[in-house]
Amino acid sequence: MIPLPTPYYMNKENYEFEVCANSVESCIAAERAGANRVELCMGIPEGGTTPSYGEIKMAREVLKRTHLHVIIRNRGGDFLYSPEELQRMAYDIDMCRELGVDGVVFGCLTADGRIDHNANKTLMAHTGTMNVTFHRAFDRCSHPEQAIDEILELGFNRILTSGQQPTAAQGIPLLRRLKELSAGKIDIMAGCGVNEENIAKIQKETKITSFHFSAREPQPSKMKFFNNNVYMGNNDVCEDMIMVSSERRIRETMKALIINT
Repeated sequence: MIPLPTPYYMNKENYEFEVCANSVESCIAAERAGANRVELCMGIPEGGTTPSYGEIKMAREVLKRTHLHVIIRNRGGDFLYSPEELQRMAYDIDMCRELGVDGVVFGCLTADGRIDHNANKTLMAHTGTMNVTFHRAFDRCSHPEQAIDEILELGFNRILTSGQQPTAAQGIPLLRRLKELSAGKIDIMAGCGVNEENIAKIQKETKITSFHFSAREPQPSKMKFFNNNVYMGNNDVCEDMIMVSSERRIRETMKALIINT
């Protein structure tokens, strides 16, 4: 058990903090900082994709207090999935359940941007007793206010959303409305661009109490030689740095909310 470090945690129970963790190292930082939960995901530039078996297994082994949730998304792009893609996602959910993961994160839409009941039911049938979050596919749905009840009926525990804007700070008007419509029946979690500078403002203006953020910082590569003529991905991405969630920034983001509310 990792002790909660500073006096401002006395009011921590009023909020839920989820760290978008891109590695086991980020998971460890989240637990040390006192986060309630991590969402483990790879492919952050694509909006998050399912981690490898090894990443999930090791995260499960190292996290003793912080809950482990895993994104179920086999590719970037849209949220309209073929039967073959849904089968692969179902296998990944089975794997997470077998590894003792606390929750999974997914969301499926129809071609016209509505909640895909059949696809989501297919995946929900594999979740067992795990907690389930409908992820930011919500921010691409065509009828967000109607979608809340549909997602609730499907059995999801929460909705992760930026209020259908590029960042949660920009989505405050819809986030406020969603919080009102949820009426405590399903948790509305604000995510995307949440940080130590804006988390208190988002909470004050929306009354949301659950937050999702990455708090990542660049860590210099330990390589001494670089071939700058070759890129492993897009040439606009710095490959001399590794982005990792920072224990310091996670603490600062949580503290910024707790001491200002």
